[in-house]
Amino acid sequence: MTATVTLRLIRGRLDRTEYVFDERTTCVIGRATGCVPRLPSDEYHRTVSRHHCLLDINPPDARVRDFGSLNGTFVNGKKIGQRESHQTPEEGAALPFPEHDLADGDELRLGETVFRVDIRLPPKQRTLTLDRCVACDRELGSQSECCAGCQAEPGVAAEHLVNLAQGGRRELAPIAGYTLLRELGRGGTGAVYLARHEHTGREVALKVMLPRVAASEAARTRFFREVELTAALRHPQIAALYDTGFADGTFYFTTEYCAGGSLDQLLAREGGRLEATAAVRLACQALEGLAYAHGEGVVHRDLTPHNVLLGGTEGSPVAKVGDFGLAKAFDQAGLSGLTRTGTTAGKPWYVPRQQVINFRHVTPAVDVWALAACLYHALTGAHPRDFAHGRDPWQTILETRPVPVRQREPGIPAALAEVIDEALREDPKGAFQTAEQLRQALLAVAGNQPRVRHPGDEEGSGP
Repeated sequence: MTATVTLRLIRGRLDRTEYVFDERTTCVIGRATGCVPRLPSDEYHRTVSRHHCLLDINPPDARVRDFGSLNGTFVNGKKIGQRESHQTPEEGAALPFPEHDLADGDELRLGETVFRVDIRLPPKQRTLTLDRCVACDRELGSQSECCAGCQAEPGVAAEHLVNLAQGGRRELAPIAGYTLLRELGRGGTGAVYLARHEHTGREVALKVMLPRVAASEAARTRFFREVELTAALRHPQIAALYDTGFADGTFYFTTEYCAGGSLDQLLAREGGRLEATAAVRLACQALEGLAYAHGEGVVHRDLTPHNVLLGGTEGSPVAKVGDFGLAKAFDQAGLSGLTRTGTTAGKPWYVPRQQVINFRHVTPAVDVWALAACLYHALTGAHPRDFAHGRDPWQTILETRPVPVRQREPGIPAALAEVIDEALREDPKGAFQTAEQLRQALLAVAGNQPRVRHPGDEEGSGP
């Protein structure tokens, strides 16, 4: 038995009377299609907004945040968010409504609909409490096993694991003999380092991920069960995952090292954009990897230029999708804590609307959308949506549409632009439901790609 958070309908007119959440998820409550719980668009529910409020759940923890709704969200009768009557939904979305933690027995009201929050812990569950950081031995100030300093500088934890491996720790045998050379990149939960084996000379990417909460045995088991699916993926367009493990509060992974870096690093070297031919070629290669993984039942769900890795020679990089499923599995196991809402949610630039509405139930189509967003960025230097400063990024995803790509870069060939815009059209019945469909469409227009000229290009300069 695992911890659960349940919303029980105690007043209102819904067909369903309870919604049970037993794993990490976010979802939107409102009248729009895809919301969970979804309220009908009728007279009784007219005071509820299409996207009314966001639930962030990591059983047994849960929190709620109003999206600047017209009539407000209430917890135990207290209003936690509401825009003024003269403000537009866009203005309401920019208001800084705080997140509100929910407790067992709380009542959540939207319009005339009231839910009671029921939180249940499994029998004999105890909270893991530690006094010292397992990586650096500093005093802890949170429920995590690693202190805030190690969370901010994961290199400390990485060096700690390598040193322990050299000392013969059994669970660290896969990284025994490796030396850290340099940092390759980092994200919200850890970092990646280039490591070389002192005897064989083999180079791998060593990734460490530090939980934001203490990693229980159940959470570790759930995480590694998902990671096993990723480890089984073997395809030329997927960066291979070799070894995995856990020690002293830190998860570690060794993966294929891609010497060309990542797509975001390539863009930085190339002034922020790629020519259409090169961008489409890399996109098609990444789509091959996605199509294979989707056929194996694995969805990435965190695809960005950061994890489109580049192998091959320097003159002709080959795209390989990296970190396949790791972020998803880490989050679903509850190891990232309550982190997806508000300003702590990371980078939402490549996230489709459906993934925000119902984080847990997604299809391979979310990867197709994200890859199209990566291609859009590679061609224009901009993201598909305009994320205004101060406005809630998840509300931006819910309420705005991607800007047509030729409005960003008029020089993009019309046929290519049509494919990209269609891929970013957030319609369940859109043209590209699979990675292979988008790949074939891009290949069909790839043979006739004139050079895209950007402002500042000199006349007659080579590609």
